[in-house]
Amino acid sequence: MNLRQQEILVLVQQQGFVAIETLAQNFNVTPQTIRRDINTLCEQQLLTRYHGGAGLKSSVENVEYTIRQVMNLEGKRRLAEMTAKQIPDRASIFINIGTTTEEVAKALLNHHGLRIITNNLNVAVIMRNNPSFEIIIAGGAVRPSDGGITGEATIDFIHQFKIDFGIIGISSIDADGTLLDFDYHEVRVTQAIIESSRQVFLVADQSKFERSAMVRLGNINQVDALFTDLPPPPRIIEILTENNVVLHIAGASSHKTKRPAELI
Repeated sequence: MNLRQQEILVLVQQQGFVAIETLAQNFNVTPQTIRRDINTLCEQQLLTRYHGGAGLKSSVENVEYTIRQVMNLEGKRRLAEMTAKQIPDRASIFINIGTTTEEVAKALLNHHGLRIITNNLNVAVIMRNNPSFEIIIAGGAVRPSDGGITGEATIDFIHQFKIDFGIIGISSIDADGTLLDFDYHEVRVTQAIIESSRQVFLVADQSKFERSAMVRLGNINQVDALFTDLPPPPRIIEILTENNVVLHIAGASSHKTKRPAELI
């Protein structure tokens, strides 16, 4: 996926539907070029082609894991590095399912003495490369598509702990701050992580704002800090400010609406 295709995807996610002529004018290219871009994105199951333009895929099914791995990868890496800087050595952390949280796991590899609890097999594989880490994997049913672990056993396991930092990803942040995902079982596990964490860090790149997903997880006002790669929509910033949630934007000064993250 090239940069223009990534930007097309973001525009469609923000607006729901974008006309080919509008995109051609926006990027100063021919409509034929935009049609080829849209065809590529449709082949990757990221968009749906409609007469005269493109719209979002269904709210009941997420994009394939291998495609999500490369979507806005540079933005995910930037926000992951920023997130890792807020985690002190020898902290205890939860890390949940998601390609963004996996980038955070990579960014944490230079830390020392972390104790990690995860329901993401990919996170466990990444973080085992640091011998000073203690890694605990939640029990439950393994999802073959992405190595995620979910189910009642996973929830019961997580509730045994009280952890310094819960690092969570999400599929969608609605315009009113509602956190949404596609899998009911995954949502329940993330809710347990929020309940069992002293501080909750939400990591979400630009593509997650106002995207469609079906299952309600909670609200953005339940987290302590949001880490992202570009400024969120104005209403989201208002909600963060009203609820004293710290906004960290990669490459920009953080919006400190409360004290910086620290161990409690």
